[in-house]
Amino acid sequence: MTEGASDLARLTGVRSGKNSYYPAYVRSTERTQRAVRAMDTISRAVVRTVEGPRGLLEEVARAAADHLDAGWAVLALADSHLENARPRFVVIGPDRRSVGDPTLVPENVRLELSAIRSGYAGPSARTDVWVRVPMYLEGRRVGGLAARHGLAEDPEPEDLAVLRILANQAAVSLHTSEQYQAGLSLHRRAQRLHEEARAQARDLAARTAELEAAEHRLAVAEQRELVDAERHRIARELHDSVTQYVLSAGMAVEVARGEAVHDGADALAAQLESAKSLTQTAVEQLRSAIFALTRPHSDSVASLEDLLGEVVQHHRSLLDIRVLVAGRAVALGHDVHHEVARVVGEALFNVVTHASAGRAVVRVRWLPEALVVSVSDDGDGEPAALRRMLRLERRTVRDGRHQGLANMDARVQGLGGTLTFRRSRLGGVRLTARIPLPVLRSRPGLDLSDPEEATPC
Repeated sequence: MTEGASDLARLTGVRSGKNSYYPAYVRSTERTQRAVRAMDTISRAVVRTVEGPRGLLEEVARAAADHLDAGWAVLALADSHLENARPRFVVIGPDRRSVGDPTLVPENVRLELSAIRSGYAGPSARTDVWVRVPMYLEGRRVGGLAARHGLAEDPEPEDLAVLRILANQAAVSLHTSEQYQAGLSLHRRAQRLHEEARAQARDLAARTAELEAAEHRLAVAEQRELVDAERHRIARELHDSVTQYVLSAGMAVEVARGEAVHDGADALAAQLESAKSLTQTAVEQLRSAIFALTRPHSDSVASLEDLLGEVVQHHRSLLDIRVLVAGRAVALGHDVHHEVARVVGEALFNVVTHASAGRAVVRVRWLPEALVVSVSDDGDGEPAALRRMLRLERRTVRDGRHQGLANMDARVQGLGGTLTFRRSRLGGVRLTARIPLPVLRSRPGLDLSDPEEATPC
């Protein structure tokens, strides 16, 4: 027999030198046709891969059942292999549909399925009509494919080859499924860790905000305690010394007034009467100041707006005052807030005392680069006169009058800012303090002698 004839014999099982050549040829032709149909079945199973592992496994089991004319076909993984792969088994019935519930199949089918899942390799049915092939992955047995064939003759080796190809395709699909499930599990775990990290970050931010708020309240309380102690000290000084001196002066004036009346000096007596009235007014104002210094602060005074509210409240009985705030506030420290509030208080005092005004507007503007605070009134003041007066006070203090301008200027310059005066839209004067952010202390102020320096904010 030649080498070509030997290959033909191995492929078809035909030996041309025997008298049974024709029957063998017919049987070989039928086997070849079944092999072609099997290859078509395998190709159909392979293209189902895009539908996911379940679709592919069902097609593999259905192809095995069709190839062997089987009533039932089962494909399953052993319980100890590819634990994350899904599905774990597929059962195809006589109608070529998948049966998901093993309790709905005949007992011999359940036994075969249990045998494969338990890793048992031998026959499990009483009548050994099952064709079984193992399912290998990377050299280890991970499951099996079995079909209860309905062929007239026993399956041939080529039939087992077809089932092995189908089983190997199923093993690859299940391995891919397990890797996908493992990757999906890692992705979900990473998502969960990411969500937990974000939740912890939010919790940390909330706790940090609470801590900063607590520190701020503590700083406010400490500052308030220091301020209250100083206020009480000043109140004691006013009560124990200044008030007593003013009362003594009033008594001395009353004695002098009595003598002037007795001597008939009516003009002098009138002047002494006026002096007595002034001392009484001074005592009343001192008592009001002592009361204001000794009364407790409101617990809500914690920001510049709160301090300005208290300052404005002292002047509302004599002046119609509006407070306007714009921008996002910045915590500058209580000493800075206190200095700004003192400047506003001094400006409002000057408006009440000197400007003959009925209305005033306090504006606070928080800019990214500066804090701008202005006090405008509808009085009869002149910006140019105030600038000249401030220049004069900078050089020398003559009789103590209008010292408030120099005090305001010193406070603003101490914060690194500038103080300017211009005409208000209300008709009077607009005093503006511009303080750069962040606050730079002890920065020299601008020379108000130049009108260009007195531009509005």
